[in-house]
Amino acid sequence: MTTHTLETPEAGIVYDVHGPAPAESPRPPLLMIGQPMTAEGFGTLASHFTDRTVVTYDPRGLGRSVRKDGRDDHVPAVQAEDIHAVIQALGAGAVELFGSSGGAVAGFALVTAHPGDVSTFVAHEPPLIGSLPDAAAAARASEAMRDVYLAKGFGAGMAAFIALTSWPGEFTDAYFALPPADPAQFGLPTEDDGRRDDPLLSDRSLEVSTYRLDVEALTAAPTRIVVAVGEESREVFTGRAAIGTAERLGQEATVFPSHHGGFLGGEFGYAGQPEAFAKKLREVLEG
Repeated sequence: MTTHTLETPEAGIVYDVHGPAPAESPRPPLLMIGQPMTAEGFGTLASHFTDRTVVTYDPRGLGRSVRKDGRDDHVPAVQAEDIHAVIQALGAGAVELFGSSGGAVAGFALVTAHPGDVSTFVAHEPPLIGSLPDAAAAARASEAMRDVYLAKGFGAGMAAFIALTSWPGEFTDAYFALPPADPAQFGLPTEDDGRRDDPLLSDRSLEVSTYRLDVEALTAAPTRIVVAVGEESREVFTGRAAIGTAERLGQEATVFPSHHGGFLGGEFGYAGQPEAFAKKLREVLEG
């Protein structure tokens, strides 16, 4: 693996190139992008694609990619321009793209703005509130989670996030009647550390979940788009959002093994089924 820094006026974008150099890869480079997850989360998945070039990166303001623009928000259209710059720096033409969670949303923004950059785009569980049939209730639930974080800090906020993302089906009155989730139940800290800058729990990533798909542009693009959903998460927020997104694009979501983090190994203690996930991803890319 080699690590590179792409300096722009607004950020230093750090990306890693795994395997052969892009010009020597038997297939187009495979970019793996997340948000707010950084490159480290793709270590296990990338290890299953040693036969080709794999590129991972840290979105601006996260991990190793330092911002110079004085902002702290995470905007898909801005991230799309950073990914576009990385693709240009690779110099290998159109790439194949696997985007997970917020990375999938950034991928949609990239294909919308630069459709020639990506030949095949696998969008794994984009957390798009607008794709849900109960979008208004989901927005209310998300706002309530952020309110808990702002009032009580990381542990309470993350417990509320887990409750939100594990709720099966639509957000009904039964969900809003639940007592506050107990952080101790999930092994989370109960003390407030005073910080309010978490990219997942604060409003800094609000433009990710509220991103509006340009369905007309996406369906007109030459990119083959595959929306993916985990077999274990079809009934919860991210899985339902993936299914709704696929329907908006006139397709049926492709089922992948495991859950929202199904490609993870031991990176964060939330392992999925990375070998089976990688096999499915390879089949989709080569199909």
